[in-house]
Amino acid sequence: MVGMIDRVAFRLFGLEIYWYALIIVSAVILAMWLASREAVRVGLKADDVTDFMLVGLPLALVGARLYYILFDLEPYLQDPIQIFNVRSGGLAIYGGLIAAIIWLFFFCRYKFINMWTFLDIAAPTVILAQGIGRWGNFMNHEAYGPKTSLAFLGKLHLPQFIIDNMHIDGAYRQPTFLYESSWNFLGFIVLILLRKQKFFKQGEVFLAYVAWYSFGRFWIEGLREDSLYIGSIRVSQLLSVVLFVGAIALALLRRRQGVKDYDRTLGNDQKIL
Repeated sequence: MVGMIDRVAFRLFGLEIYWYALIIVSAVILAMWLASREAVRVGLKADDVTDFMLVGLPLALVGARLYYILFDLEPYLQDPIQIFNVRSGGLAIYGGLIAAIIWLFFFCRYKFINMWTFLDIAAPTVILAQGIGRWGNFMNHEAYGPKTSLAFLGKLHLPQFIIDNMHIDGAYRQPTFLYESSWNFLGFIVLILLRKQKFFKQGEVFLAYVAWYSFGRFWIEGLREDSLYIGSIRVSQLLSVVLFVGAIALALLRRRQGVKDYDRTLGNDQKIL
């Protein structure tokens, strides 16, 4: 047995640096690099991605934290200082995405960039970063599923270090972090392939991302034991249904309205949306 992985990667001047934070930061850096390369390929500037991220990343972090806190408010009312403790976890991806897209709307209007083009650039890199980020949950011993048996984990042909670290609170757990990570990595490949297809219109890579991620998240969320709730309803499952239906409906509506083929950039005389 390998043993449980320490959530703390190292200590710097007495400050504990968590694996969770290191993995999330690494995922963001990789996503920025890939998005910058794609931006140049489609006729935008690499600096457009950097400029967006300078404000978008902090806003996404705030959005992810606020989303998490709002649906699990009581612990933070008892100890408000913990609101600012994000090094060890407590971020909700949906909150971050919502905040980032709101900022993107204003950013694209200011920069005269087609918002759908930017979303199509970002979609594959975002889902890749999400897939990497789930390993931060693994290192943090969170985002796990219901109790299971060692025999079940053995049937999944998992590396021993994953099996060992799925032994949480005295029982083996389903590795839901791995389910979602794998789903996201597969989604990255699918989106890259779809992006090359001529029949895909502007904005549809992003809408495919929303539909893909929401579909997988709905089923995986049903297995998790640390979900956020509204009453008896899992928040992420509810939002997943709304986003999945919304993405499909919007794609069909835009097709009916005669959405243009993929325009790479947007001049000052064209519509932002």
